Amino acid sequence: MNKKLRQKSFNNIFLLILHRFKKGVVKLLKYKIIIAGAKDVGKSSLIARFCDNVFKEDMKATIGVDFKRKNITVRGAHGEISLELNIWDFAGEEKYRTLFPAYAHGASAAFILFDTTRRDTLKDVDNWVEIIDKNAYSNIVKQIIATKIDLKGKREVSKKEAEEFFKKYDWATNITSISSKTGENVENAFIRVVKEIIKNNLQTCKSCEEIFNKKLKNCQYCGEKVEVELSPL
Repeated sequence: MNKKLRQKSFNNIFLLILHRFKKGVVKLLKYKIIIAGAKDVGKSSLIARFCDNVFKEDMKATIGVDFKRKNITVRGAHGEISLELNIWDFAGEEKYRTLFPAYAHGASAAFILFDTTRRDTLKDVDNWVEIIDKNAYSNIVKQIIATKIDLKGKREVSKKEAEEFFKKYDWATNITSISSKTGENVENAFIRVVKEIIKNNLQTCKSCEEIFNKKLKNCQYCGEKVEVELSPL
């Protein structure tokens, strides 16, 4: 065995020992999610319900930008996968939209909301999609969210109309209809998007079963070369 092969073998053994030493340590993967939509569609209420499990009828409108952090765990093929979500809430008023492109950069996912009781907010989705497509990563997970479904008597956007609009763009999953007031589908909306983030960004090592970045050609924990990408889910 020549010197280079011995060194490579030593490095792989070292990585494997290090991996075993760290086994059981929770590695928190961090991802950025941006929340977009017209003024008063329910962006802040969605975040408050998801992060703090609260709802306020008199929720104040966001001025500029707001931020929340939330840890979430989903079941993977070889155990639980824990992520830290950094959630950015943007004011929907026109005067604040100049801030959005800078924050869209680096985001792994975007929720774009429309209010089912206001038809004009559905049309406004076009503008948000355009800004995101111009400024975010090409593989960003985009999810359209229909809000305030508890206000059935005030609904202006029919399900058929929403479904027709949905076909215009490449969304991660079907329209997710939510009520921040009752909590209906709020957590499910985030879980669906988190699973798409995982599919886009992560892979599982066939040897040590650890999860690591899809861009890497070798497992960062045991050094195993990636022959075929294995999904963590």
